Amino acid sequence: MLQIYRHELTVPKEAEDQNGHVNNIEYLRWMQDATIKHSEMTGCTQVTNVVGATWVVRTHKIEYLKPAFAGDHVAVLTWVANFRRVQSLRKYRIIRPSDKALLAVGETDWVFVDVQKGTLRSIPREVRTTFELLPEEKEADILDL
Repeated sequence: MLQIYRHELTVPKEAEDQNGHVNNIEYLRWMQDATIKHSEMTGCTQVTNVVGATWVVRTHKIEYLKPAFAGDHVAVLTWVANFRRVQSLRKYRIIRPSDKALLAVGETDWVFVDVQKGTLRSIPREVRTTFELLPEEKEADILDL
């Protein structure tokens, strides 16, 4: 099981804003894309659908550290940090591998929702076991990837 998922992309020209660097909303889009791909790869998406649920964002937090530009090769690293009764915290590091620049750090608090009722529900074991959690004390190691 893969603790850290790596989503790579090349920044398109359309991602730049009037300031000549990547628009802030693009980082959020990259975080979401990485989350979806990681969830599909581990089987979480399929299991979540089978149990009649979905994941919904409660909060996003992003700290922008350095700009990215059109043509940059970027890697979005993501992992699941924890599961609570109805919530799960996912973290992110966005890097530019060419110079090992840390561009942004972020996290998203997701809640598990029953599709039929639209209410929060406990995250079942079969969903929890689709991810291997990354302990906080090992997070510093991910920049070596």
